[in-house]
Amino acid sequence: MPELPEVETLKRELARVLVGKKIRKIEGDFKLKPAGREIVGLERRAKILIFKLDSGYLLVHLKMTGQLVFQGRPLAGSKGRPLVVGGHPEDPNKYTRAVIYFTDGTKLLFNDLRKFGWLKMVAEKDLPKHIAHLGPEPLGKDFTLEKFKEILAHYPKRKIKQLLLDQTLIAGLGNIYVDESCFLAKTLPTRIVSSLTASEIKKLHQGIIKVLKLSISKKGTSTRNYVRSNGEKGAFVSHLNVYGRDKEQCKRCGEKISKIKLNGRGTHFCPRCQK
Repeated sequence: MPELPEVETLKRELARVLVGKKIRKIEGDFKLKPAGREIVGLERRAKILIFKLDSGYLLVHLKMTGQLVFQGRPLAGSKGRPLVVGGHPEDPNKYTRAVIYFTDGTKLLFNDLRKFGWLKMVAEKDLPKHIAHLGPEPLGKDFTLEKFKEILAHYPKRKIKQLLLDQTLIAGLGNIYVDESCFLAKTLPTRIVSSLTASEIKKLHQGIIKVLKLSISKKGTSTRNYVRSNGEKGAFVSHLNVYGRDKEQCKRCGEKISKIKLNGRGTHFCPRCQK
């Protein structure tokens, strides 16, 4: 599932090519009528991409397998074949659930293998109720060490990973970055929150921020379906320490990485490094 770094990457990349464009129509699974509305900005809240229009908002959630791929206008001599800006051609396919057409001839594809993702048109007055349930952004100024301690103190009996995945407590984290944050903090994701020392809490707080910033700088993690807006893969895979590396050697100590199920989620950790 695209998490905070992947959605943030899409926000930044799409802002460069979509701001100022007018929507001609949206075709596909979603009955939306944004014709004539201009994109004036892009924002992100947790894993939700927010297209700010000159009237209202278009919200996009990629869920597990969603993709947003921008296609520029055909070049002369290309026989009408659309080109992905900065990447390789990718036409609409059987997994394309919606196409956003712009008045200048460009378009944005919403592909979704599992069909869990969604697009919604929201009036300006209604936006708060769609995001009010979300916790603080882990890269925001409100996510201080003191705030993190406060969140943990309210749920002392939860397992660490269970708490970090709760979007109402901390927004934007998912399987990949929770596992990676716990590795950086040398803390087992199966630990009970109340067992953490003050030092361990500080390291976990720092680990969350560090891994998210690094992944954004590498344009996100492409392990399965996620691609950037130009159709290319994110480059954070080579920086993964535990996620998706079960039975491989730990980069820190050489022990084999373990994978277990925790609350139904695949969970990766080093049994030697993490305590």
